[in-house]
Amino acid sequence: MEFRRLGASGFKVPVLSLGTATFGGKGDLFKAWGSTDVSEAKRLVDVCLEFGANMFDSADMYSNGAAEEILGQAIKGRRDSVIVSTKGTFPVGPGANDVGSSRYHLTKAIEASLRRLGTDYIDLYQLHGFDATTPVEETLATLDGFVRAGKIRYIGCSNFSGWHLMKSLAASERLGISRYVAHQAYYSLVGRDFESELMPLAADQGVGTVVWSPLGWGRLTGKIRPGQPLPSVSRLQSKASNDAGPHISDDYLYKVIAALDVVAKETGKTVPQVAINWVLSRPTVANVIIGARNEEQLRQNLGAVGWQLTPAQIASLDAASELPKPYPYWHQAHFPQLNPPIV
Repeated sequence: MEFRRLGASGFKVPVLSLGTATFGGKGDLFKAWGSTDVSEAKRLVDVCLEFGANMFDSADMYSNGAAEEILGQAIKGRRDSVIVSTKGTFPVGPGANDVGSSRYHLTKAIEASLRRLGTDYIDLYQLHGFDATTPVEETLATLDGFVRAGKIRYIGCSNFSGWHLMKSLAASERLGISRYVAHQAYYSLVGRDFESELMPLAADQGVGTVVWSPLGWGRLTGKIRPGQPLPSVSRLQSKASNDAGPHISDDYLYKVIAALDVVAKETGKTVPQVAINWVLSRPTVANVIIGARNEEQLRQNLGAVGWQLTPAQIASLDAASELPKPYPYWHQAHFPQLNPPIV
């Protein structure tokens, strides 16, 4: 398993990690993703460690905390052998202070995650989203306090816009406190918005990208074909999941799948393996979170590493998935001498 530095930090992480959104299966959204129990989770952790993928990602709101609890049980007795990342900020209750990145909520959220995970420290703690109602100085000072207390090793964020992330990095520098070394972001062959602003920012500021949903919200599994019904077991069968995820046209999806089919045939790999490998080839990407309902899916996804796409294959996938850039990025593209591409 390849390890990469996480942003500008000295921390190295495996290029693949296992996401735990499939653990628990509580609520309409997470039930559509999976319902892995403790015994199944232990087996998935065993398989990951067999491959050297020793990083596991969770969040306090996954299945109302059950995902963290199950992960905690699955890694019990081998905490020193694994890297644990989790997230907070999103609602975990009905109260006014059960959401957000205030000192009040984050303190409760982090302590609760530590208890559920059964650990004294979290290797990477990320804000699940930006809280525009709380001063970034309050949020960052709170996280820095947990770093200084030894309860968090590194901090990151998720689903931030460019200005959200840059404002936070500037505040950390001004205050001389811990800065975000990671940004967990949606990025896939059918979701390339990340490239316009967040990728250049990550490269310039030394922020490592941790990618979620590299298979485009379940669309690049290799099981979706034109004129065929959706697989019976798919998050795309769930209204709650569809409403929560990105929306793309069928024509665009099928164009990308056709290109993936060609490369999969050339490489002897599966469509999801090619899709994940493409994401890993992109600038700033340190880690890709893979999900799995079962051991077979996990082993398939772990097979996305240990080999490389050729430049020609990458170019063909780039061309099939390219979409018009939003302003001002289409305008900036006319002046590559001022805005050189990231390589």
